[in-house]
Amino acid sequence: MVNSKFTIYQVLPRLFGNDCENPLPNGTLQQNGCGKFADFTPMALRKIKDKGFTHVWFTGVIEHATKTERVGLPATHPAVVKGNAGSPYAIKDYYDVAADLAVNVDSRMAEFEALVKRTHDCGLKVIIDFVPNHVSRQYKSDVKPSVVSDLGAGDDTTRAFSPYNNFYYMPGLRLSGSFDMVAGATEPYCECPAKATGNDCFSPSPSSMDWFETVKLNYGIDYMNGRTRAFNPVPDTWGKMLDILLFWCGKGIDGFRCDMAEMVPVEFWHWAIRRVKAKYADMLFIAEVYNPSLYESYIKVGGFDYLYDKVGLYDTLRDVVSHGRAAHEISWCWQGLGDLQPRMLNFLENHDEQRIASDFFAKDPFKAVPALAVSALMNVNPFMLYFGQEYGERGMDAEGYSGVDGRTTIFDYWSLDTIRRWRNGGTYDGRALTKLEKQLCAAYTSILKIAVTDDVIAKGKFFDLTYANFGNDGYDTNRLYTFVRGLDSQFVIVCANFGNEACEVGVNMPQHFFDYFAVTGKTVAATDLISRKSEQLTVSPAERLSLAVEAHGVRILKFEL
Repeated sequence: MVNSKFTIYQVLPRLFGNDCENPLPNGTLQQNGCGKFADFTPMALRKIKDKGFTHVWFTGVIEHATKTERVGLPATHPAVVKGNAGSPYAIKDYYDVAADLAVNVDSRMAEFEALVKRTHDCGLKVIIDFVPNHVSRQYKSDVKPSVVSDLGAGDDTTRAFSPYNNFYYMPGLRLSGSFDMVAGATEPYCECPAKATGNDCFSPSPSSMDWFETVKLNYGIDYMNGRTRAFNPVPDTWGKMLDILLFWCGKGIDGFRCDMAEMVPVEFWHWAIRRVKAKYADMLFIAEVYNPSLYESYIKVGGFDYLYDKVGLYDTLRDVVSHGRAAHEISWCWQGLGDLQPRMLNFLENHDEQRIASDFFAKDPFKAVPALAVSALMNVNPFMLYFGQEYGERGMDAEGYSGVDGRTTIFDYWSLDTIRRWRNGGTYDGRALTKLEKQLCAAYTSILKIAVTDDVIAKGKFFDLTYANFGNDGYDTNRLYTFVRGLDSQFVIVCANFGNEACEVGVNMPQHFFDYFAVTGKTVAATDLISRKSEQLTVSPAERLSLAVEAHGVRILKFEL
């Protein structure tokens, strides 16, 4: 586990370097183009680091199903590909990288390895996806090590379940989904016997709403027999997936974001992560887990370093920003997590969620600046940003398979308006950005740099002031959220205003705060960590602490007691 606070820049290489100004909905690679590993030049990586990031999550690196054919790399049947570019989560070859991302397809792995080196040379760490639950319906590794047998190669397809099988089968039944089984091909897609679909759909007829382009991997759980576990001897899939993890560790990466980790048994993670860390002790494991009842198990048994804080902090902050939910409910998020709170990955956007600036979320990205401050500063745990978020990327394009849904497509060949203008042909001078976009990025950069460079924020204890301000006529707990971080004799107070109006805030500082940190109250000189201006603050249990906060603004003040 990383020992200090860190920040992740999630980015799809497919979209990042694509400068196509007028991409066509449902456009092909030839029509719309595609970003490359090479677009992450040393300058681009330095600019990312300058925004306050310590890690880059390169999303969609591993080869996945696509409708684009290459010499020696046949396209996947179009019936089982979402969009023309395809989903990065329908893996076609765990031992290869996406050909679309290479300038020279034949040297694609060398180009990825060079990207890892450039990233490290810029002082950033590398995270990639590990997709353990499901693969493309036409999975086939062309470049696997010779000692490795392919997934499904030795399966007994006459059995619905066997711990020696890599997939689940429906013997005697042909796949006959309600999705388009032809999709413009000369022949319909054929699969017999049908395999179980990635979202635990054990039917030969998955619908268009299922993850129909994927098949589920078998980790030794017999879903057809009450979910009984057959883990002794170790299921065949376990060994194959451990080999894949070690293969990518050998490429010099620093961590994995593990897709839908909760759909894979925790026993596998306990077995695999221990073995990976025996060879790569600092390897980072982040789990996409949404069920809070599983959090403790996936941390304390599974061995994960961090889990997504989606259904807690993300959902709460979104509702506070967009739906008038009371800001004081943020307190329930950390209280409900107990000692797991520092092990949660905070975020306001990622590839699955709607963009803040979209019509489906806040519309105005500045409304989420107080949420950014809370998410990035409230504890020692990491924060993740989705590329373009810092410029107010709206996600309102109708890209093709991904319609107007407030999300940036992961299925189509496309380009992002804000990122394209920031890159400005690879100069990264941001000249084509609007004044407001530059102001938003400046706010993000200020807060993220505070998160990773200020020891009080990166390492200090957390104290929530909400409970002491209920009934305070100078403090609206519905629109304000205030907390303190403390380390030794230094303190940072963060006051986030989710309201539409500027306000003069009087914050009660309870005696418990002074007892907890073993300090006494006094009038101090405080530094605003955003403006760098100084002001006097009276920090005392006998007097309210007075702050002026702009609408949708945040004050971050550092002082010493």
